[in-house]
Amino acid sequence: QVQLVESGGGLVQAGGSLRLSCAASGRTFSSYAMGWFRQAPGKEREFVAAISWSGGTTSYADSAKGRFAISRVNAKNTVYLEMNSLKPEDTAVYYCYADGAWGKGTLVTVSS
Repeated sequence: QVQLVESGGGLVQAGGSLRLSCAASGRTFSSYAMGWFRQAPGKEREFVAAISWSGGTTSYADSAKGRFAISRVNAKNTVYLEMNSLKPEDTAVYYCYADGAWGKGTLVTVSS
């Protein structure tokens, strides 16, 4: 089974940027697609972005389009989420997902 560990969360002012990382282990990293989800306080977990096993195909939630970018480096078993122009409504715990497994999440807090 895949194990996932997120990092890179923190406190940032509105308009700022953060880059999240998700390190994977346990299976051949390049064999599966990966995604980022988030869960804000009092809300359900929602899709943010996904990337195919090769990195050639990406998809985004409407809220992330034009501001976030997902990428992966298979040689490092890592997927990234570059977040720009952050808004207070982006505040959430961000989770990495792959092959039926979830990481424990990393907290992103955007202050106004």
